[in-house]
Amino acid sequence: MVLLQLALGFVLLTAGAEALVRGASAIATRLGIPPLVVGLTVVAFGTSAPEFAVSLGAAWSGQADLALGNVVGSNIFNILFILGLSALIAPLTIHIQLIRIDIPLMIGASVLTLVFALDGRIGRLDGAVLFGLLLFYIAFQVRQARRGAQDQAAEAPVTSGPWWLDPLLVVGGLAVLVLGSQLLVSAAVAIAQALGVSELVIGLTIVAIGTSLPEVATSVIATLRGQRDIAVGNAVGSSVFNLLGVLGLTSLVAPDGVAVADQALQFDLPVMLATAVACLPIFIIGQEISRWEGALFLAYYVAYTAYAILAALHHAALAAYSTTMLWFVLPLTCVTLAVLFARDRLRARNGGPAA
Repeated sequence: MVLLQLALGFVLLTAGAEALVRGASAIATRLGIPPLVVGLTVVAFGTSAPEFAVSLGAAWSGQADLALGNVVGSNIFNILFILGLSALIAPLTIHIQLIRIDIPLMIGASVLTLVFALDGRIGRLDGAVLFGLLLFYIAFQVRQARRGAQDQAAEAPVTSGPWWLDPLLVVGGLAVLVLGSQLLVSAAVAIAQALGVSELVIGLTIVAIGTSLPEVATSVIATLRGQRDIAVGNAVGSSVFNLLGVLGLTSLVAPDGVAVADQALQFDLPVMLATAVACLPIFIIGQEISRWEGALFLAYYVAYTAYAILAALHHAALAAYSTTMLWFVLPLTCVTLAVLFARDRLRARNGGPAA
């Protein structure tokens, strides 16, 4: 029964993602809106609906670890796994708006969340600040959409089919995505609870992955269809919405805000921030995410998940694993990225091709 539920969930995710990408890209073409803006708003916010439902429900049920772990784990998953997998399929071109505005905003939101969490709780006032920033972000994206529509109005884009079919595909695709993710999450959580895994680890891994499956399916399908702006915008926009919208509104409406566990404060939140910061040099180098950088993202997600599992099990190998990552893998990655970034900037200054 569980296997059948998992299989049905994957089928619904694929079908929903296909419908969503088709509808969103058609709307962008009809209205002359840049696909990146569509990915950062309509697609990103829609595919974050499962995160919002899970976190809000968990906070009201007193499962604060699950509420916070879902948001933090989803953001780590969005960047490392979704962008990594999409870049492996095809190198992702990075729009300059992401480098100048959206990635710095994602980093700022991550820093703000970590600061708010230092006292062990993200309270209602903190949630109000985060949600207020989301409203400003939406207003900015609306302005960008209007500007894009004005710039492309003279091109008179041509699309086939009735106009009403496009929003129907978007709404229907989102509904199918949410249903598919719910089927997968409920089965996975039941299995994890039977194995005695903690709420925080379930939130950081199984629930975070499950509620991010709409983003996975959407970004992968968008990459395969050549809509790479939607693929990247979906991952980045969902991360921004998770922090400002999902965590902000959950903290605002929950009776006692969202409590922050020591493990999340000492490890998972800093990892989320480091992941956001790592996007900036990688996005700047050649203004793309190459296949090897995608593989690097995926490798780091596997490493992060392995650490979370070892920590949950209090495994004896945890100390050696942590030492290897801290003193060898991370410094080597930082040095490699620094060298590539310096080479890219030097080539750009000399007028040569970017790396």
